[in-house]
Amino acid sequence: MKNRNYPLLLIFWLSLLLGFGSCQKPPVQIQDKPILFNQERKELSLQYIKEHYGLEMEDPVIEPKMVVVHWTDIPTLAGSFDAFYPATLPVARKNIASASALNVSVQYLVDRDGTIYRLLPDTVFARHVIGLNHCAIGIENVGNGTDFPLTDAQLEANVKLIKYLGTQYDIAYVIGHHQYKKFIGSPLWKEKDPDYLTDKVDPGDEFMEKILSRLSSLHLKPIPN
Repeated sequence: MKNRNYPLLLIFWLSLLLGFGSCQKPPVQIQDKPILFNQERKELSLQYIKEHYGLEMEDPVIEPKMVVVHWTDIPTLAGSFDAFYPATLPVARKNIASASALNVSVQYLVDRDGTIYRLLPDTVFARHVIGLNHCAIGIENVGNGTDFPLTDAQLEANVKLIKYLGTQYDIAYVIGHHQYKKFIGSPLWKEKDPDYLTDKVDPGDEFMEKILSRLSSLHLKPIPN
């Protein structure tokens, strides 16, 4: 893993210098752990943006307006990272493969001990939430709601990270992945295929309520009904 990751650090930092993300040192500890963002992933991202959002772009970038919180449903950091690393979807993801071969990913991954890893620069496009990827920064948390419930350390890390992101971007919404359908028909919703929808339960109302109770300083907008 170390050997295949090393050259990607150059790609990651070059993307930051080219304006894909802020180089300012954040007031929260973040470790860089880049996933593969090669030419194939770039082209698949641009194709996804065009086909699903009707947007023609030269580079796969986003304008962050919201943060979407997830869980990986994988018990370990290594397993979670390996799931996001490739440019293309694994064979097992047949339920969403028809929409695109682009692999799922997020900008941030939070381990069970609260360690925050940045997988992509903040404004690089990632596929993690239908209809809203064009404006959403994604945070994945290692674990799930049953065998590996999210931890207090992860809660603290999410709050700190989201507060930091709120100082960098015009973040209007912070939602759980299970709440994404509430944006159908809103100005932020751009999915062109009405049949491309999946049911999500992560990370659940309880975890999100705990996060939102700590984010009053961001003056977030309520989720559309």
